[in-house]
Amino acid sequence: MNFEKKELESLGYNDFFEPKRKLLDLTQCSMARVIAEHKGIYRIKGLDGEHIAKITGRKMYDATKREDYPAVGDWVAITMSDEETAIINDIFPRKTILSKKHSRRKGIQIIATNIDVAFVVESVNRDFNLNRFERYFVLINEGKIKPVIILNKIDLISSSELKLKIDQIKERFNDIPVILTSTINEEGLDILLNYIEKGKTYCFLGSSGVGKSSLINKLLKKNKIKTKEISNSTGKGKHTTTSREIYFLDNGGIVIDNPGTREVGMVNVKNSVEDVFDKINNLSKNCKYADCTHIHESGCAVLKALEAGEIDREKYLNYIKLRKEAEHYEMDDVEKRGKDRKFGKFVKRSLEQLKEWDS
Repeated sequence: MNFEKKELESLGYNDFFEPKRKLLDLTQCSMARVIAEHKGIYRIKGLDGEHIAKITGRKMYDATKREDYPAVGDWVAITMSDEETAIINDIFPRKTILSKKHSRRKGIQIIATNIDVAFVVESVNRDFNLNRFERYFVLINEGKIKPVIILNKIDLISSSELKLKIDQIKERFNDIPVILTSTINEEGLDILLNYIEKGKTYCFLGSSGVGKSSLINKLLKKNKIKTKEISNSTGKGKHTTTSREIYFLDNGGIVIDNPGTREVGMVNVKNSVEDVFDKINNLSKNCKYADCTHIHESGCAVLKALEAGEIDREKYLNYIKLRKEAEHYEMDDVEKRGKDRKFGKFVKRSLEQLKEWDS
């Protein structure tokens, strides 16, 4: 096969994948990247353009979990069944994977793979929520992906209101880059575009209506992705993007549009929770008990720091909630049914406690 590595680099191919290709003995197969998926049908892009593809029956038979199927962002080995249709024979090992708990059924949902940077997009109006940022950061950290905050629709608020939100972000997430944008007056779009490097893959994450698709349209310099107007009464948009898809920018950058996420459910990410909340994690090393839950134990260094005002109360409560969710995911179904009610009561009690502290 005439393997044109340079041309594949424009699709995101890099030195990580080449040894895997040789190890799996796929040197005689054509290569392509999954750029869209819809109900078991995949759209792929390779050296000879785009094609519709399906996985082999044997691969479908051997699959035991969602990770065994192709996902948007994957590199796959293919053979052509005719001029327009390809067969996916194998999936390359993934450099990174971004996934979350499935919102409607058991198991995980793969958001995308082989991502270099995840843009977490929130708008400055009713969507703005520091706890939601943290949820995304846990998933991103688990996927070993670099997070970047995009604060969008900055034209909707005054400069003083914007400064307040920026200060809140920097106080809570001082090591994560922040890009301020508006698709109305195009402020910050040049900064965002300059951040995106040739041959690297960037995934846009966020709730429905925060402006992910509009931002990508601006970067593409065309209205390729359909968007809908935001309701004046609620400030929210409807689900406009219904499936994940890769787009290629003129500057060589690769971006993934992602449907608005209603729920950012935790999966097996307990270690990543500890990493994101590193200050609390470091304090926990001084707790009296090795298995301290940081909720009620005497000799808890975390609770001591909380009472002294060294830890933000809201951040602490979000830490406890995300940690419990991660532990909950690890339980079997019998344990979960028994603890569902207790967990709900704990969250309610914690929120009431926060209100008492703030009063």
